[in-house]
Amino acid sequence: MAHLTLRRWWLWIAVLLVAVVFVAVISVGLGSTWVPASEVLAAFGSPRSVNAVIVREVRLPRVLLAGVVGGGLAVAGVVFQALLRNSLADPFVLGISGGAGLGAVIAVSTGGGVSIAGLAGVPLFAFIGALSAIIVVYLFARGGGRVNLHTMLLAGVVTNSVCSSAIMALTITLSYDQLQTVMFWLMGHLSTMPLPLVGKLALYVGIGLVFLTAIGRDLNQMSLGESQAAILGTNVELVKRIAFVGASLVTGASVAAAGLIGFVGLIIPHAVRISTGPDHRLLIPASFLAGAAFLMLADALARTVIAPTELPVGVITALVGGPVFLVLLKQRVKR
Repeated sequence: MAHLTLRRWWLWIAVLLVAVVFVAVISVGLGSTWVPASEVLAAFGSPRSVNAVIVREVRLPRVLLAGVVGGGLAVAGVVFQALLRNSLADPFVLGISGGAGLGAVIAVSTGGGVSIAGLAGVPLFAFIGALSAIIVVYLFARGGGRVNLHTMLLAGVVTNSVCSSAIMALTITLSYDQLQTVMFWLMGHLSTMPLPLVGKLALYVGIGLVFLTAIGRDLNQMSLGESQAAILGTNVELVKRIAFVGASLVTGASVAAAGLIGFVGLIIPHAVRISTGPDHRLLIPASFLAGAAFLMLADALARTVIAPTELPVGVITALVGGPVFLVLLKQRVKR
């Protein structure tokens, strides 16, 4: 694999940025009403046309949301795979999905009237649930000033199991309409969100992306094993804390905004790693851009494949990600 140079880094980022912009323009145009790419671009200078309203107020915020969520989940997948040294790890392996799902069900069952920083109802409660699960897993994994990765993994599995059982118990008390809301959210759903809220989500994910990219060299050394990384001068415990907290918060924010969208954090890191190589200094930002483009395309399919009916985007990512996961699992067994 070619050595990572600054020129190679910028070349990959530039190529992926062009791909993201291209996919975004196409995704904004797709829907029950087709808007050609030329009119998508012209919509920003034509405030009174119908297409301009559709593009700016309905589709653009949703496409940007898909980009931020897809990129965030992909980055979290890269980091969890490096942290656990397990190529089959994804952002939901540490109990985050269970905590977020339980928070969403509680919001629906109680009405979720609380509002903080523009978030209310299901997104707010889902974020609180995800954050609570993160804290529980971290506290169980931490002992003697160290974070035990094996304990973290087991704690995440148990947390997911407990939260899933609680979700099943609570759904019995829900009305038919409430149950529909919960099931749609649990399958992963992107809806039109006001641009200011998309901006806040992008800020949270962006901060996480900066911190996680900053420890890219340390993650490279961690992939050799904790002992070898320590010999090379890496503060192993500090890196584990930054990686776990950063990736978990990025996942929690993404899940709160869009529900449980699976497999993005599993298949995108593998695809990008094959193309760019395993160096996390490039792998992390490249996975963000590739994850953004992937979820934009998945959402465009969800909106159009059986239009005017709309599929949850999590269904599309599962249909693509499921077979890929089985292939990866088969390859791992052969080794």
